[in-house]
Amino acid sequence: MEAMLFWWIFFTLGWTLIDGSEMEQDFMWHLRKIPRVVDERTFHLTSPTFEADAKMALNGVCGIECQKELPSPSLSDLEDSLSYETVFENGTRTLTRVKVQGWVPEPTQNLTNQGVPIRRKRQVYGTDSRFSILDKRFLTNFPFNTAVKLSTGCSGVLISPNHVLTAAHCVHDGKDYIKGTKKLRVGLLKMRNKGGGKKRRRGSRRSRREVSGDDGGKESKENLKESAKAGRRRNKSARGQRTAAGEPSFQWTRVKHTHIPKGWVRGESGDAALDYDYALLELKRSHKKKYMELGISPTIKKLPSGMIHFSGFDHDRADQLVYRFCSVSDESSDLLYQYCDAESGSTGSGVYLRLKEPGKKSWKRKIIAVYSGHQWVDVHGVEKDYNVAVRITPLKYAQICLWMHGDDANCTYG
Repeated sequence: MEAMLFWWIFFTLGWTLIDGSEMEQDFMWHLRKIPRVVDERTFHLTSPTFEADAKMALNGVCGIECQKELPSPSLSDLEDSLSYETVFENGTRTLTRVKVQGWVPEPTQNLTNQGVPIRRKRQVYGTDSRFSILDKRFLTNFPFNTAVKLSTGCSGVLISPNHVLTAAHCVHDGKDYIKGTKKLRVGLLKMRNKGGGKKRRRGSRRSRREVSGDDGGKESKENLKESAKAGRRRNKSARGQRTAAGEPSFQWTRVKHTHIPKGWVRGESGDAALDYDYALLELKRSHKKKYMELGISPTIKKLPSGMIHFSGFDHDRADQLVYRFCSVSDESSDLLYQYCDAESGSTGSGVYLRLKEPGKKSWKRKIIAVYSGHQWVDVHGVEKDYNVAVRITPLKYAQICLWMHGDDANCTYG
């Protein structure tokens, strides 16, 4: 039954087979020249307090209709929003001002409204269409192996051997860095080797024999009692963290740097902007897992069957990787509005597509957005609730690429 379910996911729904000629013509990655985002000057800032609560902190989010009425941002506004903070492992931080070169304002996105009925505020809409990925053959293989868990409770996605893309609000609430981010860690899924528990038990028996060696009588018994107490304390602290052989667990890695756009870090000057709810984490140790590359987010018309996909660690399914897919309902220049079932914990997940590579027979999955969470949106004067993802636009692609490589030499096309 389980095997049949996975075949159904992969070949019937998740990757939606469409007529080949239609795919060749319409559903393809198109390389495009990327504007340049160049570091101009870096300033040292005071160390943050790391005292914010881990929750979404957005008020008065500009919705679809609001975005239609707003004028296009000026070049100086864009440069201000794309300037960024970097917080380091030791708790210090900097602000880097950037210059944008080669930017041409894009035409206003034709926003859609497909008449989706108004729904009550919740993350799971009607029948829960999420799938828990339990089979280790899928958990440890691409694309599911790219999903990671943050120590703050969010999700993220591997986009290089050293970098994780996630939502900005997973580490910063718009005013300050949230509690725990000074020692932020990223958990990579792994499978525990069989027999691990037996080795630990043999080690415990050896410890007992060493303690009860030739100390003699009373002292030996006291040592044994102390050893037993220490063992119980270790067992108690490890309880709930043990994973049976062959089951998934996490390999935790510290974060070296965290980059957040100033469009999100508004401080006292205003509310955080949902358009900039993304952050890049640089890992202290590189990994050897297959990662997913970034791509420019296409319009709804260029999505195969209008579908998007993402996997994360929803809080209501403890430590299970949860996969979902759904069609996009509405879009703006910076956001995708959809009804993918998702509970808290999945925020920060990488939203991806599978499209044809130009001039090749192969297909490729790329990250085209970051799942941000639930928002109320004003559509034609009516409040609707959506699950929202932040699109990877050409400018955001250039910025994230700059964060990854330290210069824009590898960020010409995307």
